[in-house]
Amino acid sequence: MDARIEKSGRDLVAPPTVLTEARLAKYAIGQVVRHRHYPFRGVIFDVDPTFANTEQWWLSIPEEIRPRKDQPFYHLLAENDENAYVAYVSEQNLMPDDSGEPVGHPQASLIFESFEEGHYVLRPRISH
Repeated sequence: MDARIEKSGRDLVAPPTVLTEARLAKYAIGQVVRHRHYPFRGVIFDVDPTFANTEQWWLSIPEEIRPRKDQPFYHLLAENDENAYVAYVSEQNLMPDDSGEPVGHPQASLIFESFEEGHYVLRPRISH
């Protein structure tokens, strides 16, 4: 629905609201990445264009490495030497993982159908 402004007895369409341009994500779903500061790696299974978690979560990050909210954030099936878990990481805190090795997360096979040439391939979507 257009926003209308009445001026001198005429309806005018208001100009669209200008939003700041969204940044394109640097990394892709299925890509294996590692954290810049902490010893874990993971495969990306979702991307938020900007921060979409709780304020409490954001404030729990040490202030000296707390990321900006105006950047892509990635959902990872992550692993370290002890555990497999889901991580939520800002783009500034990720870097490519060039090991060529798959991630040993037990849920990877639920989302991805294969691992080829260092990259995961998504399962086809199931629809009606």
